[in-house]
Amino acid sequence: MTTTIQIVSFQKRHQQATADLINAGLGERFGFVDTTMNPDLYDIAASFAGGVFLVALDGETLVATGSLMPVDDTTGQISRMHTKAGYRRQGIASKVLSALEARAAELALQRLVLETNVEWADAIRFYAGHGYQPTVVKNGEQHFEKPLSRSVT
Repeated sequence: MTTTIQIVSFQKRHQQATADLINAGLGERFGFVDTTMNPDLYDIAASFAGGVFLVALDGETLVATGSLMPVDDTTGQISRMHTKAGYRRQGIASKVLSALEARAAELALQRLVLETNVEWADAIRFYAGHGYQPTVVKNGEQHFEKPLSRSVT
């Protein structure tokens, strides 16, 4: 591993590595991968065209992902946060999330929402540690929200 991680916008050349990384993470969590459950991963550029999809690179190796999609004029949804095994707990996911939050601020969004599986205690701790407040549990998913501070000019 190098010590320099770059956070960049998704490009089509990242397609296979991104889908592989996300599916590997889901496989670790669930014990299996059903690619039909995640059709957005077939064409990430098209699926996330209305938002922001970022990847973290260690040299040419794709090591983390995250996305931001507008829900409406004031709210964005964070999703597809995944970090490659062996790169976890090094602050990479925090960098991706911070970059997504910065993009949300540039888009003048006022709040972010996200959801994660209620059984994923590490993910719940991660989001809570970054200022996301739990809202409701629905269909086995813990929902969170975070207001974005508005800078005064």
